[in-house]
Amino acid sequence: MSLRSEATPSSIGPGQDGTTLVIEWADGHVTELTPWSLRLACPCAGCVDEMTGRKILRPDDVDEGVYPLEISYVGRYALRFDWSDGHGTGIYPFEYLRRLCPCMLCASRAS
Repeated sequence: MSLRSEATPSSIGPGQDGTTLVIEWADGHVTELTPWSLRLACPCAGCVDEMTGRKILRPDDVDEGVYPLEISYVGRYALRFDWSDGHGTGIYPFEYLRRLCPCMLCASRAS
C-alpha cells in the first residue's frame, strides 16, 4: 500500500482520556499523538527554517501543557491547529501526520 493511501484517515478524534488526538487510517492503523508532540512538529515557516528545513522551534519554548483550542480541516488533505500558546499557522498534511506516528511499527519502518 502506498503512503498516500495509508495516509487517508477514516476517523479523527480525541483519545479516550481526551488529552490526545487519535487518527484511525484507512488501512486500519491507529496513530495517537499528544498535543505537545504535535505542537513541536509544527511544519510552518515560523517553526522550521524554509531554506534549510532545520527546526527553529525548541522543545523548551513550548509549554508541556499546550493544547489545541480548535482543529480545522484544510481541504481534504490536512489539519490546522489553533494552539493555546497563540500559534496557529501550521498546516499538517495527513501524510505528515502519518509519518509522526510514534508506535514501534512505524518507528521501525522509518529506520
